[in-house]
Amino acid sequence: MGIVSKLRAKLGDFWWYTLMIFCACRASDALNALVGLYLVPKYVSAEELGAVLPLSNFATTLTFPIGVLATVFMKEVNVLAVRGEYGRMKSLMRGVFLFGAIFLVAAIIISHLALPLFLERIRIARGSLGFLILAAAFCSAVSPIYLNALQALNKFKTISLINLLGGPLRFLAMIAAMPFRALSGYFVGQMASPSFTIVASVWSLRRELSVKAERYWSSDTTRRLLKFAALVGLYMAIGAVPSFVEPLVLRSRLPDGDSAAYYILTRFSEISLMLSATIQMILFPYVSERTERGESARAQVVKAIAASLVFAFVFALPFLFVGEELISFLPNGCAYASYAKYIPWLVGIAALTSVQAVYTTARVAEKSFGFLWWWTAVNLGYSAALWYAPNLNTLSAVLGYFTISAVLKAAFSIAGLLGRRGK
Repeated sequence: MGIVSKLRAKLGDFWWYTLMIFCACRASDALNALVGLYLVPKYVSAEELGAVLPLSNFATTLTFPIGVLATVFMKEVNVLAVRGEYGRMKSLMRGVFLFGAIFLVAAIIISHLALPLFLERIRIARGSLGFLILAAAFCSAVSPIYLNALQALNKFKTISLINLLGGPLRFLAMIAAMPFRALSGYFVGQMASPSFTIVASVWSLRRELSVKAERYWSSDTTRRLLKFAALVGLYMAIGAVPSFVEPLVLRSRLPDGDSAAYYILTRFSEISLMLSATIQMILFPYVSERTERGESARAQVVKAIAASLVFAFVFALPFLFVGEELISFLPNGCAYASYAKYIPWLVGIAALTSVQAVYTTARVAEKSFGFLWWWTAVNLGYSAALWYAPNLNTLSAVLGYFTISAVLKAAFSIAGLLGRRGK
């Protein structure tokens, strides 16, 4: 038995695939970091830099229904894969793509009506951004449908390859487009990686898609999926509220310098979420499969949370000592170096967020939505408090609100996990 085989046997499939995808994603993220820390600050002016995150969130919000569809689809494909029912899975995919096309038409109409007002709110000239934001949003929303099929079928080698090649494609697209119009070029790059994901996924799924389609859709199936979709939609919609409000408040209530600094700082702090994001990708089908077999995945969820926290803590330590020096190396970095003290704070917020993300991912994979009562109360209450907060004109004040929200979500998640002892 070779070294690789011995390592895989020692780690087990869950942590082996987590390690494999983590390494592939990090190779891609090296280029993504170059985009976020070099290309974007180089080509996007300080006046527009703080608008990058609100624009990205607007794109994500446009295709929210497709995101719900992708999550429901992943769960159902996983169930069909466990049973080996590939003919029914093919019929399921056809229906999902039809619904996706309907949602796209709705997104085009909403974008046409809402985007001009949104761009005015964040002080950005429209130009060609409307079409590019919609195209990037659609590609980013549709690609998880294909990627989730790979995930549900445990095709983690293909997922690793997609992540390994997606970063360079995005980077090259931005290099080519951003010198002409920075924000437009940014969204051109955002289309490149998910477009490649769609093509590569279809190629990888050719064996599963080549089987004869079997009857899947029925009134009972539709009602069951709609019930699950309603719960997933509620979960995602409530979670999307603070994700939409936070960058909008940052952009509209803070000075341009503070909102631009937040963008730079989060390019560093969000690296601490890399392990957690990879774990969630493996955790969903892992928990789903065990739920279908009547087994508990609680121990794995606890380990996943612990690993995410340790990774974030280790990552935060260097920034206590060399944060200013690192930021100073960036284009126009001297203007943001004094904000480096916030990076460990932001990493702490990210670490607490990872606790909630791992926990809720596992609960959704189990089709267990008992957490929605506190999820709704915390997210909506926090978003309202942030939106209407008086004198919210400094970055530290905003981060104080972020911290309260993260602490509450982590506390409820841990309490929920402890309450499921032995389950």
